[in-house]
Amino acid sequence: MQSTEKEIFYNTKKSYTTLNTLTEKTNSVWLVCHGMGYLSKFFINYFKGLNALENYIIAPQAPSLYYQNGFKHVGACWLTKENTTNETKNIMSYFDAILAEENIPSDKNLIIFGYSQGVSVAMRYLKNRQLQCKQLILHSGGLPKELTAEDFAFLKAKVSLVYGTADEYLNKERIAYETERAQELFGNTVKIIPFHGKHVVNVEIINALV
Repeated sequence: MQSTEKEIFYNTKKSYTTLNTLTEKTNSVWLVCHGMGYLSKFFINYFKGLNALENYIIAPQAPSLYYQNGFKHVGACWLTKENTTNETKNIMSYFDAILAEENIPSDKNLIIFGYSQGVSVAMRYLKNRQLQCKQLILHSGGLPKELTAEDFAFLKAKVSLVYGTADEYLNKERIAYETERAQELFGNTVKIIPFHGKHVVNVEIINALV
């Protein structure tokens, strides 16, 4: 007997979280992609230090939920090595739906922020949709190996690569590799921002980059 894997299309409902209110006074709209193990409703709290009148934050929710710490907490994951191509397409469609729903005015500065696993999601969305933004902030995450400088030739954004010098997921070789990759993709204009700390969201740097 042989098993067969099939595919279907169906409608689903998925939440996302926003912070502050989008008004005429809003200067910057942030699309922020959390890391593995987070939920958007908690991750968005890292952006509460930004000026509430000038900044509107949109935090998508990774689709795969799972229990952590003996069923005490729920975390989420964006992608795994299983069926990555189709799952990436699903996430891209989800982001499309969020931006369509939010209907961001063209006069707002769009800031794309990825943390940890969210870095790869944010970069693939930019590449696949040729999305123009004012800033791209890549915080403590690996840059997808399949991406090339050609993929971002359209981009006119200020790009920052942020990492902790004591990050438990990095060593000197990995830091050198990711730095070199960032420069390959975005040229020498990419700003490298190391900080003394572990694999944590650096709120101070977030607030300073606005």
